[in-house]
Amino acid sequence: MPSARRSLLSLLSGQAEGPPITNIMFLKTHKTASSTVLNILYRFAEGHNLTTALPAGSRFHLGYPWLFLARYVEGVQQGSPGAPRHFNIMCNHLRFNLPEVQKVMPNNTFYFSILRNPVAQLESSFVYYKDYVPAFRGLRSLDEFLAEPQRHYNASLGLQNAYARNHMWFDLGFDNNAAAEEGYVRARLAEVERRFQLVLIAEHFDESLVLLRRRLRWRVDDVVYFRLNARSPRTVARLAPESPERAKRWCALDWRLYQHFNRTLWARLRAELGPRRLRAEVAQLRARQRELADLCLQDPAPKNSTRITDPKLRPYQSGAADILGYTLRQGLDNATLHLCQRMVTPEIQYMARLYSLQFPEKPPKNIPFLEE
Repeated sequence: MPSARRSLLSLLSGQAEGPPITNIMFLKTHKTASSTVLNILYRFAEGHNLTTALPAGSRFHLGYPWLFLARYVEGVQQGSPGAPRHFNIMCNHLRFNLPEVQKVMPNNTFYFSILRNPVAQLESSFVYYKDYVPAFRGLRSLDEFLAEPQRHYNASLGLQNAYARNHMWFDLGFDNNAAAEEGYVRARLAEVERRFQLVLIAEHFDESLVLLRRRLRWRVDDVVYFRLNARSPRTVARLAPESPERAKRWCALDWRLYQHFNRTLWARLRAELGPRRLRAEVAQLRARQRELADLCLQDPAPKNSTRITDPKLRPYQSGAADILGYTLRQGLDNATLHLCQRMVTPEIQYMARLYSLQFPEKPPKNIPFLEE
């Protein structure tokens, strides 16, 4: 039958049947590989001429660390008759607040997020936010913090110190200092499951993208990526043997969150693909990634920012983290150059460019670190 033949061809080509989903809310959690997901969404939005809910004015985030309000989005009509303007894609950092998000996003929006093992997530936060977070200041290492976290952590400094305890729980809009009582935890996990159709896991990033691509009915090229906002291995600390368990106890809410959605992800992968199909689709994604790396990159290994001469491709540096970026091959034709540039553009520069494209009448975003 013709329809069966079309289905077979779509499977072989890596394309899903039906129109792609274009109304998407991604809760961008911190230090979880979320910048790479952001780049995927930005590229899809730009390539399909979709609108993106971008920070208003000179902001670079959507009100974080305060709970999100619709007025943090450029273009939302406050106080005007009728419903506020809706956008296709929302993916910048915010602290989740569903009623306000629903003022900005359509009713049929697909919601998803990403989590990371909280031990690795806390280690990354310590390095990245060490100079900003009161609980981390003056400490030599995360091991030192975890030896006596209550000594260094002041819950009354909640918004600033949220990076130091149950940070992913906080990003979801919950109280990161709440006691990990069973009834409370189960209720919040159920709340996340009701709202988010999918939660990716950073440690199983490619498997997560395979499932995301299927849910969104996107092509393989829509989710292929280069890893962005990654740190140099020399800035990743090797923790003391006792620190991982201390981190799990200290971030007990994040640990429960991660365990639950890691199990959920693998249950869905087994049910929807099975091991053989999953391996094949992951291999297809990685093969395409290697092809694009050969096409685009001077060297597939990311580079220290001092070796990146193009400021539009130079990543922002924070704390003691050495954030890496990419250099492109010389002599690319215009179409290839445009494709490759989009894949390696850091999130701040990409957001500023989309803002200028979407709101040409507004003053462009000023990025101070590019002018230093």
